[in-house]
Amino acid sequence: MADLSETDLLARIFPLLPTGPESLLGPGDDAAVLAAPDGRVVVSLDVLVENRHFRRDWSSAADVGWRAAMQNLADVAAMGARPTAVVVGLVLPADLPVRWVTGFARGMAAACAPSGVAVVGGDLSAGDEVVVAVAVHGDLAGRSPVLRSGAQVGDVLALAGAQGRSAAGMALLQAGHPRAHLDVVDSYRRPRPVLAAGPAAADAGATAMLDVSDGLLRDAGRLASASGVELDLLDPAAAFRADLAVLDGAARLLGADPLEWVLAGGEDHGLLATFPGGADLPEPFRVIGHVCAATGPETVGRVLVQGATAPVTARGWDHFRA
Repeated sequence: MADLSETDLLARIFPLLPTGPESLLGPGDDAAVLAAPDGRVVVSLDVLVENRHFRRDWSSAADVGWRAAMQNLADVAAMGARPTAVVVGLVLPADLPVRWVTGFARGMAAACAPSGVAVVGGDLSAGDEVVVAVAVHGDLAGRSPVLRSGAQVGDVLALAGAQGRSAAGMALLQAGHPRAHLDVVDSYRRPRPVLAAGPAAADAGATAMLDVSDGLLRDAGRLASASGVELDLLDPAAAFRADLAVLDGAARLLGADPLEWVLAGGEDHGLLATFPGGADLPEPFRVIGHVCAATGPETVGRVLVQGATAPVTARGWDHFRA
């Protein structure tokens, strides 16, 4: 990086970035210009810090670019919206190879382009470690946003996407097995949220929804707290049979309980939603529990498993305690 000016670096990055139908003016000016067909814009932002959220010896630059995009796109999808554009801030050490930055741009483009999401600009700065900040914009297309606070007693709790695989992949990397169970490791490096499921859930009458980024129990508790209810998960052996089967080999290799990854692991970025009982769920949502009345203030936000305390010790990711 120390060998290039900011202008030189941007000249290498800009040709790699995708455009989209809402991008009226992309990078190159003081700000981008986006169309807002709905008249409202959904906005979210995430920050990734090297050696806390990612490691360069675990993930390629393209992997980091993919993850940085997908975790933001999933936040917009969880509101029932379609992501339209992102802006990116990068803090880059002077000794960072330029090929890392162009690889990052290619990974972000690979994540964004299939959904028509434009990368429309951002900012660059020098620093001691890589920091990535991504802000995403989305379009509701006339829908009401799906909030965390709308779950009603009697609703079903449903999940779209994989669960536990990213946590298992990270555990394999931490244990020094980067080439074992590559499908699971790749789920950590490149999560694949089902972005189209968010708008589909909104159209199907979802009452509440969020992106599972910090662990199923933790994020389900956030939805329950916001809605003033408690949640009761079905038997995990049945509700997550396919996920547990995928995780079995990694669990045996590490001597781990795959249920910990399923219930407490984050960063798969599946969509957790509630729907009225008897509603037709859009693909690929599957029922994993029910919304129950809280019996007192102390039970608001509680997440049970088959009516009992969850059988795992971990409770998911906390940015200030992990």
